[in-house]
Amino acid sequence: MTATTIHFVRHGKVYNPDHLLYERLPDFHLSDVGRRMAQATAQYLASNPQTNTIAAVYSSPLDRTRETAGAILEALNTVRAERGESPLELTTDDRVIEAGNEFRGKRIGHGEGALWKNGNWKLVLNLYKPSWGESYQHIAARMDAFAREKVAQHPGQQIVVVSHESPIWSYRHYLETGHPEHWMFLRKTALASVTSVTYDNETGRVMSITYVDPAANVK
Repeated sequence: MTATTIHFVRHGKVYNPDHLLYERLPDFHLSDVGRRMAQATAQYLASNPQTNTIAAVYSSPLDRTRETAGAILEALNTVRAERGESPLELTTDDRVIEAGNEFRGKRIGHGEGALWKNGNWKLVLNLYKPSWGESYQHIAARMDAFAREKVAQHPGQQIVVVSHESPIWSYRHYLETGHPEHWMFLRKTALASVTSVTYDNETGRVMSITYVDPAANVK
């Protein structure tokens, strides 16, 4: 029996002094702390014999995920060079992008973008769906389509996918419960954390889901 493991990594902390909901907007990069978070997770993956044989690295096309993936690639490629292996390169995929959100570019708690102003409250009538943007069903479906494709392409291997909180948790919740809807304040997807899903290559069955937070102590 062979199995494929996908390590879903959330990006590190973003530089966002204006406290905007950046969603899919360009030019939101990792902060200094975020870069250290990415490096901590990269070092965790590269120094662990169970994960430093990762065969491919994918990410969302957004700046913060590509920068986090860059740190992971640098660490993994250092190990690969020591073993005489060719370096890995990053591949981006829109299916693992951040969830769509009608509040993009707004300061949720302040000014005209606040939830209670200008009719914005109508977008948060259902925190379980959510009513303010892309549905959890759609998020989980695109994540699952990506994952199943990559499991078929990488039998018996491990890969990294750098994505975002809502896509990672919605997909995990779907795999664990059969539905992706969840209470958003109970997500367990810390910045630069790793949610690892292992699939049986023959049946496609999910064999295990594990979670680690290598950057928990980064400040």
